[in-house]
Amino acid sequence: MKSRIQFIRNATLVLNYAGKRLLMDPMFAEKGAYPGFPGTANSELRNPLVEMPVEPESLIDVDAVLVSHLHPDHWDKVAVQTLPKQIKVLAKDDEDANTIRSQGFTNVEVLEKDANFEGLHFQQTYCQHGPDAAYEIPELAEFLGEPAGYYFNEEDEKSIYFLGDTVWIDQVENNLKTWQPDVVVVNTGYARMEDENMGAILTGKKDVQRVHEFVPDATIIAIHMEALNHCLLSRKELKEYAEEKGFSENLIIPEDGEVINL
Repeated sequence: MKSRIQFIRNATLVLNYAGKRLLMDPMFAEKGAYPGFPGTANSELRNPLVEMPVEPESLIDVDAVLVSHLHPDHWDKVAVQTLPKQIKVLAKDDEDANTIRSQGFTNVEVLEKDANFEGLHFQQTYCQHGPDAAYEIPELAEFLGEPAGYYFNEEDEKSIYFLGDTVWIDQVENNLKTWQPDVVVVNTGYARMEDENMGAILTGKKDVQRVHEFVPDATIIAIHMEALNHCLLSRKELKEYAEEKGFSENLIIPEDGEVINL
């Protein structure tokens, strides 16, 4: 089967790669099911801002569910209720795995940094879900957590780097320089806290341009936009910026439900 990504909504997608089918970061709730994230921009809006483009039940025929972290826009109550409890779930660490097990899932595996799932090898990468100053505030550091990104590089497949929920940090830059991935999936909603002085907690349009500058031949897939109260970057703004800066031909901004052949 040809490798492809079906983008669903926010960070939820299905990756078909090297013969495996992975559901990543499922958020299955209907539009407006949850209150906005407290202390963030536009917190009066209810999440998610848009409906699911497909029925959640259509996404459960997978080899595993890959969960980058347990924020409710990546692993929500409806996903917990909908997914079969015996489905394989791949967690980034013991803490997340224990939480997922406590929700009734019986087939949870903790990934090493160099992961191997049924012969599919990939790496977990470091993310920083906000500026340094945010992590110096204990309650904010707890809120932001420690998400994971992923790098897939199987033989006869295009290499894919999922940046994950992160701002631009040295590790991201070094990974791009070292790996020179063929495809980079960027969570780029430019999410903001209510305090405008705190800075973004997710990459924005200038970071997408940086990705292009470090890997000019890569295809960039921009997701995590227009689905949450605090994500301020729109598809339209990013598209116009890419056109202005001359990298629009390298950029895919998928609509919800869109399938991208790699």
